[in-house]
Amino acid sequence: MQAIEYPQFGETLYTETLANGLKVNLLSRPDFHRTYGVITANYGSNDTTFVPVGQSDYQTVPAGIAHFLEHKLFEKEDYDAFEIFGKYGADSNAFTSFTRTSYLFSATRNVNECVCQLLDFVQDPYFTEETVVKEKGIIGQEIKMYDDDPGWRLFFGILGNLYPNQALSVDIAGSVDSIAQITPADLYTCYQTFYQPGNMNLFIVGNFEVEAMLDLIKQNQAQKTFPAASQPQVAGMTNDAEVLPYRMLELDVNQPKVMVGIKGIDTVPQGREALRYRLQVEMLLHLLYSENSAMYTELYDREILDDSFGYNFQLERGFHLATINGGSYYPNELADEIIKTAKNALEILDHQGQEFDLAKREFIGHYLQALNSLESIANSYEGDLYDSATLLDYIPIIEAMTLDDVKQVAQSFLGPEVFSVFQVLPKGGQEG
Repeated sequence: MQAIEYPQFGETLYTETLANGLKVNLLSRPDFHRTYGVITANYGSNDTTFVPVGQSDYQTVPAGIAHFLEHKLFEKEDYDAFEIFGKYGADSNAFTSFTRTSYLFSATRNVNECVCQLLDFVQDPYFTEETVVKEKGIIGQEIKMYDDDPGWRLFFGILGNLYPNQALSVDIAGSVDSIAQITPADLYTCYQTFYQPGNMNLFIVGNFEVEAMLDLIKQNQAQKTFPAASQPQVAGMTNDAEVLPYRMLELDVNQPKVMVGIKGIDTVPQGREALRYRLQVEMLLHLLYSENSAMYTELYDREILDDSFGYNFQLERGFHLATINGGSYYPNELADEIIKTAKNALEILDHQGQEFDLAKREFIGHYLQALNSLESIANSYEGDLYDSATLLDYIPIIEAMTLDDVKQVAQSFLGPEVFSVFQVLPKGGQEG
């Protein structure tokens, strides 16, 4: 077991890769009453084309299958995992993203039992034709619910502009038509390929003793037999498709909504440098578009934008992008100003020395506060993407960041032909 010291925070992270390949991270917080655990598979909705374990040719499975699999793992032949956690007085849940699927619990008692239950239900698949058919109806209703969510449609609309005809542009849950094609055999194929211990990590943070917890996990894993490890082969995303500059959708909304997408086509560094890159882009977006920015202040005073305005940056396995969005009765003007600001980023940053210093302190304060959240610590762990960096590694990177770093990443990220606009407009309303 390796101990990684963080003297700046008085913390020690213990990590070990077990014989079966499962990466275990343990962060003891004896002053907390609660313990939070999450096990994550390096597998998400993007991973629809891959070589199944034991085969040699690529296979494409229906969209939404990773999310479907997440739902089905809780249901077993003779019990439901949610009910077991409930008996232990614990909360449990799961979530699927484009590149990850995570299962979690939070408990103040029966922690050992919860850890074993987490490992046991995730590592014991049970799918039948009857249970799969039942789940299709449940998830189908969930998909239809999101079809009426303008924010959700706005986001996947811009993804369709930036990544046309790719898995990333499809709802994580898939479509009613795509999930109708899922079979138990498909679920077992995906499970056996991606839910290998070597393609997963376990992060536990909270009130426990490290040595005893690691022994418990090892004992649990020693009682199970796993197939020989193999690295999943997934068809990567392509960046050669042209960005669609504009699309719109009419829905029953009162106020138009606009989202500008910026597709990352530059090469992202690997490991810890990828985390450094991400934090620099987030700083760039903060300086250009936060509530303290010149653009925000001017457009707010002119009533071009309101307090629904915001921005986000995503860097995941195989892609990175920024989105800037808000509600506006002048959607075209708002989109134009967002893009204009991005294209003038270097000129704007030349006058942002004081703002940058303030933003650094704000970022540091934000992540210091996040260290008080067990969920934030565990859920922010990205495994191999950032070379096993944790939330404890963020602050030193921010402290070392310079304004020149931000200017450099602006030149790299805000290249030509990367902007797109998607609008959700009132039915019968204006278009871009």
